[in-house]
Amino acid sequence: MDEKPFETINVIPFVDVMLVLLAMVLTTANFIQTGRIPISLPQATRQQTEKHPDKTIELTSDGTIYLEGKLINKQVLENEVKNLPPETGFLIRADRSLKLQQFIDVVALLKRLKFTRVAVQTQSAGR
Repeated sequence: MDEKPFETINVIPFVDVMLVLLAMVLTTANFIQTGRIPISLPQATRQQTEKHPDKTIELTSDGTIYLEGKLINKQVLENEVKNLPPETGFLIRADRSLKLQQFIDVVALLKRLKFTRVAVQTQSAGR
């Protein structure tokens, strides 16, 4: 067996692969640059939606409940909020020394009444 060493390298398949990769990069470069695929969205008529202001519930360290600054108890809170639309947002401001169960009772009440827009206000830690 008389084998000859490689004297030349056939680069045509390498060039073909590189051209395919270059074509893929050039076609996807637009998506990478904008971060999204360009789509022309359909038009719709603009409707006025009724916006409900957020309600504030404050819980003091001794468990006292305030709704919009008015002193109430859990039963009155339930009666006040059950007639509100479910899109109403609530901001809960609870004292850090409040017992967790009292906080959970208020959140469970809102959950039971099917309110989903509930936020808890916190204070960022000082540096």
